[in-house]
Amino acid sequence: MKYHWLILFILVFQSFSAQDFKKKANLLNTSEDLNALILASCEKKLVLLGEASHGTHEYYHWRDQISRKLIANHNFSFIAVEGDFASLYELNRYVKNREGAAASAREVLLKLDRWPTWMWGNEEVVALAEWLRTHNDHLPQDQKVGFYGMDVYDEWRSKEVVLEMLKSSNNQLYESVKNQYECIRPYKDDSWGYANAVRMGRSACDTATKNAMELIKNNRNQLRSLNDDDYFYLLQNATVFHNAEKFYRKSATQQDAASWNSRVTHMHNTVTDLLDLYGENAKGIVWAHNTHIGDANFTSMRNFDQKNIGQLSREHHGSDQVFLIGFTTYKGKVMAGSSWGSPMEEMTIPKATSNSVESKFHKTGLESFYLIFDEEDRNDKQMQQVLGNRAVGVVYNPRNDNRQFVPTILPLRYDAIIYFRETKALQPLNR
Repeated sequence: MKYHWLILFILVFQSFSAQDFKKKANLLNTSEDLNALILASCEKKLVLLGEASHGTHEYYHWRDQISRKLIANHNFSFIAVEGDFASLYELNRYVKNREGAAASAREVLLKLDRWPTWMWGNEEVVALAEWLRTHNDHLPQDQKVGFYGMDVYDEWRSKEVVLEMLKSSNNQLYESVKNQYECIRPYKDDSWGYANAVRMGRSACDTATKNAMELIKNNRNQLRSLNDDDYFYLLQNATVFHNAEKFYRKSATQQDAASWNSRVTHMHNTVTDLLDLYGENAKGIVWAHNTHIGDANFTSMRNFDQKNIGQLSREHHGSDQVFLIGFTTYKGKVMAGSSWGSPMEEMTIPKATSNSVESKFHKTGLESFYLIFDEEDRNDKQMQQVLGNRAVGVVYNPRNDNRQFVPTILPLRYDAIIYFRETKALQPLNR
């Protein structure tokens, strides 16, 4: 079966009539035009909102508009984003007006210091967070909508949070967890240094980080001073540190999909844990890149055994409980870096390659629209043809743009897709 898919995804892309897309298109100009999309997704347990880059204004703005409608009119419980858990939890405190919260969303986001800061430290997220704060101010504390990071990064901050919280709530448990973390203490703030040391033969600390997590998980009764939200914060930070250890170690010691899959499994499990935290009737919204949102089974990722959140969500909750929405553009501007850690730049996204989803959408002549796929589309052989789908990362080189397209079976990868002919770069906060 694996080789069948490999052959499928290296076939020369076949032509597809733009008119077929145009007939299905829902024009998108104002938030009222989202009604059909909201109707199709509002009863799902999870709505996953993608993006073809981490630096495009339209993706953030329209994910914001969709999220507001799902929260205000359909009782969605939280937003989980492809961001760091510990630092973005401060935004959760703010939107819920928790004790010790910052004075504004801008204050929280200006403190983000891990590259790429523009990914969440931008005007578009400020607008959403301030709306969430206003929305929550009219609700009881136990009904307030949350905002969470779900990634494995910023792991050393998570470790310090764990120790600080335990030190102030249970000294015996603090000493036990601190002793477990002694294994990895020599590598403070250097996860790659740790991973490379393991690759060269040093002992791994996976058992120690797991033990620390299990100590917290199995001793909830010793942490009665912590409410459910604070206990979740504590346990999740310990989980981040444990899963980050796995991610970095596998990245350095294995050449397969293990590290990628460990990271996306962590993100998927975080969302599942949030659903449990918010209760039986909870519904969640997820923001992440299309490579995480669109079901990997129907892309070339499958050839490399790479999974993603969209695939895992469908498998775990059932396809009828999950709605996957991709976002893309034909051309435009994007905020990105030329290498990891380099200064952010506003870069030009060139016109899409001819054998791509975006090129076919461009031929409709429409400026912006969305498609909602149904069973007829999923069974239509012509609709199942393989097309490239744009994928720009935080590191980007426009000269290599023709390599930034993921072979995709569109109506199977997503439940819907939103298209813009030309997009703008998002607006980073002035620091």
